[in-house]
Amino acid sequence: MKSSYRVFVINPGSTSTKIALFQDADKLFGVNVDHDAAELASCPTIPDQLPFRLKTIRSELARHGVDLHGVDAISTRSGGLMSLTGGVYRINDLLYQHSKMCLTVRHPNTLGPQIARALAEEYGIENIFTVNPPDVDELDEEERVCGFHEFSRESRGHPLNHKENGIRYAANIGSRYEDLNLIICHMGGGVTVAAHRKGRMCCVNDAINGDGPMAPTRAGWLPATKVVDMCFSGKYTQAEMYSRITKSGGFVDHLGTSDAREIVRRIQSGDKYAKLIYDAFAYQVCKEIGACAAVLKGKVDAIILTGGMAHEINLVDAITSSVSWIAPVVVQAGEFEMEGLASGAIRVLKGEEPAREYTGVPVWSGFDRPEDEKSE
Repeated sequence: MKSSYRVFVINPGSTSTKIALFQDADKLFGVNVDHDAAELASCPTIPDQLPFRLKTIRSELARHGVDLHGVDAISTRSGGLMSLTGGVYRINDLLYQHSKMCLTVRHPNTLGPQIARALAEEYGIENIFTVNPPDVDELDEEERVCGFHEFSRESRGHPLNHKENGIRYAANIGSRYEDLNLIICHMGGGVTVAAHRKGRMCCVNDAINGDGPMAPTRAGWLPATKVVDMCFSGKYTQAEMYSRITKSGGFVDHLGTSDAREIVRRIQSGDKYAKLIYDAFAYQVCKEIGACAAVLKGKVDAIILTGGMAHEINLVDAITSSVSWIAPVVVQAGEFEMEGLASGAIRVLKGEEPAREYTGVPVWSGFDRPEDEKSE
């Protein structure tokens, strides 16, 4: 077994692809490759974007003199998979096909395995992985239940950044993520607060479907009957309602911006409404932390604040003053997705964690609910 490993990391996003080369925990090279908007718009489907994304990545590697020959592994974001348990997965044929098909969601992260396999074949790289993809689902059974029997709550909670933060915190205190009870708050464009019980993300708000705290671009929790009234008012199409909930809610809806720094500037200039919305956001995050503490029965080792908004000291102070009685509050500001992809692959290469096999069998397929009695 080698003492040091090099891992190339790929993270496809809506308008760009982040790439980086790591030597163990050290980032040797990293760039955010922007893609031409017109070229993206010319692609009818997400898989159609593959050729020009690959071309742009190869061009950036050549421009920076980065040679992938001899790299030990490629680790990539993925998506569109059936629900699975958190961990590091080898990109087998089934995972590759499900991601390529955008089986469960249409998002550019589904291009990750295709990009990774193409580069692996080109450079003779044997190991290709994905780490804690968005499809991770470790919810408690009770967490899935909502007030309508026709559907259930879903797990959508930034698992890559959540779990990487949990692993980092545990290492910093000489422990293991799997031995701790943590509440982790990811505060970025989307906001997710999760209870992590001994290595499982057992409770998390569904920020996409309108759950939990409002966020810079997402509405969060809304009164359901009021939303029904809006849907049937004739003022909005279905697409417009979806957009308002997931893309133009929260800070954007109230203040016309998703930039927390701009909101802080407004507050400092005396904008009372901006202060109300910002204070309300902190208040809602604290409520969600309290709910997670209840799920963990009050046995919480730490509360971790992460994501881009964790850089904002006034927000951190407001949250800390409200929840530090539950457990120590630790700030790990920023996002660690690239680092998480690299470290997961390295743990497998070092034999510290086994690679999982994607089976395509969802971890949960519905409640064991008796059929409704048929009327005679």
